[in-house]
Order: sequence, then structure tokens, then C-alpha cells
Amino acid sequence: MTTPRDIRISDAELSELLATMKASDSVELKMTVVSSEQRATIAALPLDPIDAQIRQVFFFDTPDLALYQAGVVVRARRIAGGRGDSVVKLRPVVPGDLDAELRQSPAFNVEVDVLPGWFGICSGSLKGRTSAQDIRDAVGGTIPLRRLFTKEQRAFYREHAPEGLDLDALSVLGPTFVLKGVFTDEGLDRRLVAEYWLYPDGERILELSTKCLPSEAFQVAAEARAYLHGHGISTTGIQETKTRTALDFFSAQLQAEAAVAAAASPAEDQSADPA
Repeated sequence: MTTPRDIRISDAELSELLATMKASDSVELKMTVVSSEQRATIAALPLDPIDAQIRQVFFFDTPDLALYQAGVVVRARRIAGGRGDSVVKLRPVVPGDLDAELRQSPAFNVEVDVLPGWFGICSGSLKGRTSAQDIRDAVGGTIPLRRLFTKEQRAFYREHAPEGLDLDALSVLGPTFVLKGVFTDEGLDRRLVAEYWLYPDGERILELSTKCLPSEAFQVAAEARAYLHGHGISTTGIQETKTRTALDFFSAQLQAEAAVAAAASPAEDQSADPA
């Protein structure tokens, strides 16, 4: 699993982040809550667990995460009620280096994720719609994985994925179950999102987030910080990443399974040899 990190940013990095934000389409302010404070945080916010939306998240990569190492994330998400979506994400990106035609696509978004301490990562995401059943069929092997992605997404993938790594050849990393709650409250005129990621090994990540325009980022950050502090929620904890935690867990699982299969293979071959 990944090691949580404390976020620190230099003046030069902050200046670069501000320039990147100005060239992006949106900013997502987010933070993860340390495990020892998750229950208290949920209790302090106007969240009703009954209203939480259930999601099932699948990532697609090689067992050694060749895609992720190349800056590409491929994901599909099953949503309670039969809906589903898919995304091919590239990060980090420099907005000014992106293809002008791609920037005009309604399915493409350039967003900066900003964590406490103003540490930011800019990504470009090309999104598509699918169904929960199609995702289930694809991860079960009854339909090709490419069916979950639009023609535009497949072209974007081919442009940025390592050469020779076909979309249909990717391994399934998942699922990870997610509970998503959306709420508003007095004192903060903005929608907040809480996502609770439940990993197979028992690890839990609680992320709080809100989205805004780049020009609003500082004001919204100050308002959200004051709101959370007013509810006794610290914004200075060491941060964890949902995607990397999931990828690391399932990558290790796939590689362990491959090692077991490889170790068993010679014995099986020998027992089958009549000589």
C-alpha cells in the first residue's frame, strides 16, 4: 500500500500551481481524514448513511501498473440504479500542451486537485457513459473491455498508453466499494461531497471535497476550511490517495496470484509427463 504523505509546497511550486489553475476548467478542493477521526467526522457532518449512493469502482492496468507509471488511469464505475461511467485520465498534464480540438470536447475536462497546503495535481479526463451491466459483463470477460469506452476515449488511450499495450489486454483491478454522500449545510453555501472508500484488506479512506471555478478557489478554500474547523474537523492530517491505494492493493494481489500459478506450473507439468 502507499505511504501517506504530509503535504508541503514551496513558493515556486505554488506559483506554478496558480498558473496551472488559471488555465484549467475547474478546481477540486479535497482532503482525506485520518482513520482515527473518521467516525467523529461522519457524526459531525449532516450525513445520513441511508442516503449514501453505493458505487463499485474498477481500474484497468497491468499487474505491475505500467499504465499508471506512464501517467494514464483507466477506470469504470458501477453506480446503484443501473448507471455506469468510464474515464481515461492523463496526469499530470500541462493545459497549454493539450490538443486544442481535445480541449473543445464536451467530454473532456482539465481539473486541478488541490490538497491541504495547496499541493495540486492537474489532470485531463475524457469521460464516457456506459451501464452497470456492461461493466459487470466486461470485468467478467463476456464482452471486450473496449466496449465500455467511446471511440474518442479509445483514441485518447492509444495516444498516451505505452506502445503495444492494448486496451482489451488490461487486467481488472477491483472492485473497490465506495459510499458517496452529498450534502449542504448552513454556514457554507456550497455542495460538499463525502466519499468513503472500503478496501478489501480493511483499510478505509474518507475524502471530503468540493468543486469550484479556478477564480473561486482561494475564497472557497477559506470558507470550507472555516466550516470544517467549526465542526471540529482538522484539515492538517497526512493525506492518502484513493486511486493509488486501490492500485497498489490489487497490483500486489495480481502479482501474488501470478507467482503462485508460476510456482505450481512446473509441478503440474512434471506430474503429467509419462516419462
